[in-house]
Amino acid sequence: MFLSEMFDEYKKGYQSLENDKSQQKVEDLRKTRLTLAQINQLRKMNDQRSLEFKENLQKVKLMYGQSAAPAA
Repeated sequence: MFLSEMFDEYKKGYQSLENDKSQQKVEDLRKTRLTLAQINQLRKMNDQRSLEFKENLQKVKLMYGQSAAPAA
């Protein structure tokens, strides 16, 4: 998790707040099992994050990369 994710508003393709039932109780003794829908949702979230990472990497290369023309 990035620090910006804590302060930015909900982004589409990330966590679904209405489906978040991750609160564990003391009496919950069994392991939770992921359904196929949850696994598919995790894959989509991972794809979204990797796409945003690649876009951010391109921005960083553009900002801090070498200039096209030589300085001399």
